[in-house]
Amino acid sequence: MDSDLSNGTERSIGGRLRVYYDGYWIKAYPVPADTLLEKRRLIAGLTQRLFKHVEHGLNVPGERLDEARRAFDTESDPERRRVKGGMLAGALFNRAADIFKKLVELQRLGVVVKSDNALMRECGRHLNEALELGRMVRHRSGDEGIDELWGEPFKAFAYPIEEFYKSRYVKIALTMRAIDRVADELQGTFNGVAAFAGLGPLVEDFAAAAKTKCETLRTDDDVFETWTSFVVLGERLLAFEARLDRGLEEDLVQAGWALVARARSLMGDMARARVPMPKSTADLCEALARYRARLEAGSRTYLDAH
Repeated sequence: MDSDLSNGTERSIGGRLRVYYDGYWIKAYPVPADTLLEKRRLIAGLTQRLFKHVEHGLNVPGERLDEARRAFDTESDPERRRVKGGMLAGALFNRAADIFKKLVELQRLGVVVKSDNALMRECGRHLNEALELGRMVRHRSGDEGIDELWGEPFKAFAYPIEEFYKSRYVKIALTMRAIDRVADELQGTFNGVAAFAGLGPLVEDFAAAAKTKCETLRTDDDVFETWTSFVVLGERLLAFEARLDRGLEEDLVQAGWALVARARSLMGDMARARVPMPKSTADLCEALARYRARLEAGSRTYLDAH
């Protein structure tokens, strides 16, 4: 039984090595050597991924760090200070990446760079400060922040790469569970509603594709099939057309379709970022619960009238 397995258990499934975490068998990837060069590559990739999923305008070059700090320190308006805090966080991340690049160059020249090196300590301070400021930043959807993404480059810097990979698998399992929760709530809301007949299989297919996207790295041989399925199945879900039903008013049909589109966007956002979005998920589940109450009230009204 999978419930008896411990996290970190590895097994070949369908010819592919997978690792078990919190109820999910996740694609496993070789852990790179724990060197400054590999840490630099990992942090650069994580930073690039971060800027892809947060608000626009935060990818400030590290050379402008002092300017970004002055802009933040002298701002008193709370809303403007929040945005400038995100820009400062971006500059701090990029400055840390700049430092890492130079340290790797020194190491290639034969210079021994120890963990207590002054530049290494400065790099750690920059990443830690960026992590704190990152709590101000929102996901591009505008719904909530994604603190986990701000913490990943710091984890990659502070911990052995093998430990970072383990934390990555835990986060992917949590994301898969969040995607399943959204899919279950969506199906539980619309199953049995005649106007939305046929929606369930589309939700199941897209949720499965989203979870596969979540666990697949861009360097994977399967990425072409994985990404294509994720996009196409998402388009099919979004193209679903609810039918007008005598027992359901048109505004309820439209409101239901809007919730389907919202759920599709949320599952896609979580899959691409590979982190759960608890606030957005909770908000959607509450909206679905309110919609179910409206459906029940509408059904009673229809039956009373007929």
